[in-house]
Amino acid sequence: MEISEVDMERKIKIGVSSCLLGEKVRWNGDHKQDRYVREVLAKYFEYIPICPEMEVGMGVPRETVALYGDLKKQRMISKKTQTDWTKPMEQYIKGRISSLAHDELSGYIFKSKSPSCGLGRVPVYSEFGSQKVRHGPGVFARAFTHKFPLIPTEDEGRLNDLRIRENFIVRVFCLYRFQALLKEKYSIKAWVNFHTQHKFLLLAHSRKHYDALGKLVAHAKALKPSELKEKYGNVFMEAFSLKSTPKKNTDVLLHMMGFLKKVLTIGEKEDILETIEDYRNELLPLIVPVTLIRHQVKKHNIEYLRDQVYLNPHPKELMLRNHV
Repeated sequence: MEISEVDMERKIKIGVSSCLLGEKVRWNGDHKQDRYVREVLAKYFEYIPICPEMEVGMGVPRETVALYGDLKKQRMISKKTQTDWTKPMEQYIKGRISSLAHDELSGYIFKSKSPSCGLGRVPVYSEFGSQKVRHGPGVFARAFTHKFPLIPTEDEGRLNDLRIRENFIVRVFCLYRFQALLKEKYSIKAWVNFHTQHKFLLLAHSRKHYDALGKLVAHAKALKPSELKEKYGNVFMEAFSLKSTPKKNTDVLLHMMGFLKKVLTIGEKEDILETIEDYRNELLPLIVPVTLIRHQVKKHNIEYLRDQVYLNPHPKELMLRNHV
């Protein structure tokens, strides 16, 4: 069974700003439905919809609110009546964040520029009526990322960038697989297998992190299980915060070719190498050389490569490797 098939035995839980699903929770009674989030990703993700401003009791329709103070300590105040929502929001956030710890989220898509949900670029005014402004995260998004630093987060606007979109979804699936590993009965063999299966995907993002993780697994007997889990998880997810590049992917593809050199004909080898070079020069999308290598891996049953997550990091229907 392919790794992508294993991943999709059940949908992956991720948090999402309610308005992005079409729920009419905006200040004006409207929504900000995002088609990609609502229609495409929903096939693979089980959403936990959240709207802090609705859930704290502001209602719909409502006054708009803004953030005031500095980037470390903000107050949330309504623009018209100057109602201070800071304490109610702080209490709400504390309880909501605590409840989310039980949901086993593997990602979160936030509404951009929202004073509660924006990950960045949210205006923070020095004081009420002042035009002096800085930019930072919304109050709920800030608390969430502080509490759950390993969980991949992104806002819906940045998902329009194909490379950012691909990287976010790769991180979500990687965390989901890591969470599945944590649920298994602890054994060093399971951790070695997990690390081995992610070798080429890790190398496509960061050789430095791959080497560091290899040392952790190699010395697993000297570590407490809880210590290995924490250290490995931190480095593993940090690795995928670094984006893959055509150069990194090319190195990975050529490395994989080394496992095929004894089974390929001269013509097959030349064809794949030419395709890899075209990809390196950004004339072809990554899916083309990956598909050719995947075909040969299945044809010749190259076990080491067959189990590599790199060849199936996410459902092919998302077409994340189809861009140049």
